[in-house]
Amino acid sequence: MATAPADPPVLCTRALSRTYGDGSAAVHALREIDLEIGEGELIVLLGPSGSGKSTLLNILGGLDRATSGEVRFRETELTALDDRALTAFRRQSVGFIFQFYNLIPSLTARENVDLVREIADSPLPAEEALELVGLAGRMDHFPAQLSGGEQQRVAVARALAKRPALLLCDEPTGALDLKTGIRVLEALVEINSRYGSTTLIVTHNADVARLGDRVIHFLDGRVRAIETNAARARPSDLTW
Repeated sequence: MATAPADPPVLCTRALSRTYGDGSAAVHALREIDLEIGEGELIVLLGPSGSGKSTLLNILGGLDRATSGEVRFRETELTALDDRALTAFRRQSVGFIFQFYNLIPSLTARENVDLVREIADSPLPAEEALELVGLAGRMDHFPAQLSGGEQQRVAVARALAKRPALLLCDEPTGALDLKTGIRVLEALVEINSRYGSTTLIVTHNADVARLGDRVIHFLDGRVRAIETNAARARPSDLTW
């Protein structure tokens, strides 16, 4: 198992557990997770469906709460925050990208990205964020006028526009074909490299693991192994 980063971690979990339900019907989604994630790392969370990857991502991003254990973001203990403070953390520090795009149909690509300007402290202009993901010529199109891959890139641009310290991606290529998925992954790698956003990508695709600095393998709510890649692969080298 790989060791944790030498520098102070941006994220740290200790004995982190999440249980849904009670008694014999209880589902143990996470079991005693200890992790340290360094500033600016690109981490791939790999494992089958139901192994705990998305549950961990939701807790790290403040969308869900742990049943027990601790999560720290830099000097802040997230597990001790009330709902209002946790909402502020999400707004100020976290960008989310999901498998489904969650765009507002009645708004253009530019307007969908511009929504973050209402909650972010120092957002990127929507035009800059959309140009970064290769959509400079599609800014004024509505979601229905965009392909699935283009819609996902709008969602990437919307997350990027916050300049998030954490970029949390839950199966961002799960509904995409190879060519389109590679374009989305190229945008995520560019964000990580250019802006230093600590990036976590949840996937069940083993080849996507080659993108990460480290790969965290999940099984049955536990960390089964942590591997360090000698070098990060390019998105164009991947297959699925």
